[in-house]
Order: sequence, then C-alpha cells, then structure tokens
Amino acid sequence: MNAPCILIPVITGLICALLGYLLGKSATSGNHNSKQLQIDLDNCRSKSATLTAELDALKRQGSSLGFAATSIIEPFNAKLAASVLGRKITENDLKIIEGIGPKIEELFNTSGIFSWKALSETSVDRCNEILHKAGERFAMHNPTTWPRQARMAYEGKWSELKEWQDKLDGGRE
Repeated sequence: MNAPCILIPVITGLICALLGYLLGKSATSGNHNSKQLQIDLDNCRSKSATLTAELDALKRQGSSLGFAATSIIEPFNAKLAASVLGRKITENDLKIIEGIGPKIEELFNTSGIFSWKALSETSVDRCNEILHKAGERFAMHNPTTWPRQARMAYEGKWSELKEWQDKLDGGRE
C-alpha cells in the first residue's frame, strides 16, 4: 500500500480525534461560552482545511512518483463471473470485452496488453492506434468502451458489466 493511501485514514482519524477532544472538553467544562465554541470550531475547520491541502499535496506527489490511489480489488472469482455472464470466464480473457474477438485480443497481446487491468489503463487513442496499425479490417472497430469494460472486469463488477454490455452494440454505445 502506498503512502498517500495510508495517510487518508490517518488524517481522517486525526481530524475526528481533534473534534472529539474539543467537543468533549467543551461539554465537560461549564466555562466555555458560545463565542469560545465558535473559536474552537473555526480552529478545527482551519486545521481540517490545512490537513486536506496537505493530503492533496501528498496525492499529487505520490501520483508524480507513479503511485495512484486504488480501490480495493477483489480476487478474480470465476464462478461468480460465470454465473453473471452465463459462460465460463478465465481471468484476463480480453474476449469478454464486448467488441473484442480472438484476432483483436491477439493484436492487443502483441502490443503488450495481456490483462483487464492493462486494457483499463490504456487510452482509447492507443487502442485505436493498435487497430489502425493492423489494417482496415481492424480500423473499423470502435474501442471507445473497451477500457471501461476492462475496468469493470478487473474490479469484479460483473453485474454492472453484464448490464452495460446488454445495452452495447458490438462494444459501441
């Protein structure tokens, strides 16, 4: 896990602890008046804004170093995928993407794209470039939805993927 992802819960915890402390202190002390509470609240808001800015800076720094905030990805579950999509699914089979068949999968593999994750991180422009380099037969395909479909597969969002694919026409919206 990278540093920016770890810092999010830590900073959130610190903010909560600070607010809890201040609220507890004000509740147990009869000497606080509403003006002091407002000052304390303003201080908390200021500190929260500062911490949020620091967190954003850390995210940018992590991003520039090649780290990215990631969502939690469940391990591939072939049974679940098969139950939703209605056919046997093997992990990283690019052919489950609406619009990709065996020949296009082979083209993408030749270009170094072997997984749903890799395809999800590939721009539509790059997909088009791969197709156009392979000739007219492949240039006619529209990969606009392919990276998003691949992201759903990679994240194990089988129901969402199936629902969307049912609305697509050859991978096109």
